[in-house]
Amino acid sequence: MIRVVQHRHKCIGCNACVEADAFRWRISKNDGKSVLIGGIEKKGWFSVLVDDHEEKALEQAKVHCPVNIIRFEKI
Repeated sequence: MIRVVQHRHKCIGCNACVEADAFRWRISKNDGKSVLIGGIEKKGWFSVLVDDHEEKALEQAKVHCPVNIIRFEKI
C-alpha cells in the first residue's frame, strides 16, 4: 500500500497532476485547485491509501507538481 498526501491549500491549479495521473487527480470546478480523489482532509492535508500499482503515475504527478505539494510513501 501507498499513502498519498497533498497539501491542497498551496495548490496553484496548474493541472500537472491530472495530466500525469487522471485516475487519482481532478481539478475542482469550485476553486480551480486539484483534488486528490478519495482523499480525506486532516489539518489542511489530504491523504488516501492506494495500491502499489499506482506508484509510477503518482511519481509522475509528484515530479511535475511545480509547488511540491504531493508526497507519498510505501506503508
